[in-house]
Amino acid sequence: MTPPAPFFAFGTVWFFYFASIGVFNPYAPLWFKELGFSTLAIGAIASMQAWTRVIAPYGWGWLGDHGVSRVRLVRLAAMISLAGAAGLLGVRDYAAVALFTVVIFMANGGVVPLSEAMLAQHLKTADGMDTAKYGRVRMWGSVGFIAAVVLCGAALQGAGIGWFPTLVVLIYALLLGAALRLPHGQAEAVTHEVAPPVLSVLRRPEVAWFFASVFFTVLAHTGLYVFFSLYLDSLGYSKVAVGLLWAVSVLVEILFFWAQGRIFGRMDPLRWLQWAAALSVLRFSMTASLAAWPLALVAAQILHAVTFAGHHAACIVLINRHFPGKLRGRGQALYTVLGYGASGVIGGLGGGWLSSRLGFEAVFWAGSVAAVLGWAAARAASRHASLHASGQQPAQ
Repeated sequence: MTPPAPFFAFGTVWFFYFASIGVFNPYAPLWFKELGFSTLAIGAIASMQAWTRVIAPYGWGWLGDHGVSRVRLVRLAAMISLAGAAGLLGVRDYAAVALFTVVIFMANGGVVPLSEAMLAQHLKTADGMDTAKYGRVRMWGSVGFIAAVVLCGAALQGAGIGWFPTLVVLIYALLLGAALRLPHGQAEAVTHEVAPPVLSVLRRPEVAWFFASVFFTVLAHTGLYVFFSLYLDSLGYSKVAVGLLWAVSVLVEILFFWAQGRIFGRMDPLRWLQWAAALSVLRFSMTASLAAWPLALVAAQILHAVTFAGHHAACIVLINRHFPGKLRGRGQALYTVLGYGASGVIGGLGGGWLSSRLGFEAVFWAGSVAAVLGWAAARAASRHASLHASGQQPAQ
């Protein structure tokens, strides 16, 4: 299953990048809890992480679109992330933990949009991009995530959650090593083409509704990313069980990316967005109401194949469709900013408030409502795209 060079280099970077997320997202809330932070305080840190997604990705993407080597930018981002991770060693003060967490995510926020932009250039075809090869490369990120979730869950169960910062340092050191092996290739070709503005693209109704759909569907998932581990812990699930439930979702994600070339083309990307949002309604309703039943949680996690993997694949195709050439880096960054940044800020703070007053179940019920809005926005994007294609709606 090893992708050929240069795709192996991208697969390795994504393996360790998503492994770092697999260490941080499920287990950081448990470490914060061990340090004595309240649920609201944990939600505030999650919100700070999300604020970095509002600011950092576009800055990194802008630099890459305006002539700074994307390979060098990825390496710099990995170096700063490692420095921030090292800062977590030995600290227990809330302000210090929050500061170093912000440093980590301000830096690593550049890895994905820059890498996606470089990879898209390598996968460019006459029809857009090679989605089959993209899935085979992207799945290594999911493999890294699942490996980190399972292995770190077992390690922290045995050694104690206090070892969490050490694991974070280790994984970012490996990410830096992988970034140093990224090749300079066709994506790094020097060009004097002027980078065009993105505002004219964002004004197009189908693009605006697309980003609205991304925002609400990802907002629905914020409760999963921030509060799912705490929710399971409150219900008495062990750290190993928490890790395994995370692993189920990523396993089906891997299977989707592996088979993407055979199944993705059966529907238009905007139809995939609608299905992802609709199944998110079901997924988070089940998580809110049936979490005491392990099999129900497993079933809900299996839906991740469409609610995340299918959604992400559709988004990447649409980003490359709407933001070609010198717009690509900022298009990928806007996907992160509007999808994962803004939604994360609202979801982190709102979820912390809801969980502290109404319990964790309320967070997932709210996620179901957000997914309904995501479905409606995806429908609107599809309608406007059809009008534009038929000539009834002029481009803005």
